[in-house]
Amino acid sequence: MTKNRFRRSFVAAAGFTVLGAVLIRAQSGSHGPVASDTLTSSEADSRRDFLSADDFALLTYSSEQKATIDKIHQDIKARMRAVARDERLNADQKDAMLQGYTRIEYRRVYAVLTPEQQMQIRNSVRARREADQAAKKKLSP
Repeated sequence: MTKNRFRRSFVAAAGFTVLGAVLIRAQSGSHGPVASDTLTSSEADSRRDFLSADDFALLTYSSEQKATIDKIHQDIKARMRAVARDERLNADQKDAMLQGYTRIEYRRVYAVLTPEQQMQIRNSVRARREADQAAKKKLSP
């Protein structure tokens, strides 16, 4: 129980730290991309989200889970609308913020799932990664 509470607190703190860093950078006026911030396609693939919406599509939820997940969706959508309307952020910063909120949403939904459902998600992610690696091997001789 203590480990789960610590883990949730740690993930939430890390998420807020990243979002705070993006906001600070946006307010500092350094809107131009830094050379070290640009990613090649292979680096971008390696940093892909752990979860995606497709991973959750095949699950069957209880009524309590549905209610909790709906609250999570509403909260995140409200935050995303606020970011989309924020005129102080440029397009890249908005995209980064929106991707961050999407990750937060997936992680919160994942935390609501039962251990069996989480195992299904992990198996789905594992299968997707293996398929991606196989596709990369086919492309590169």
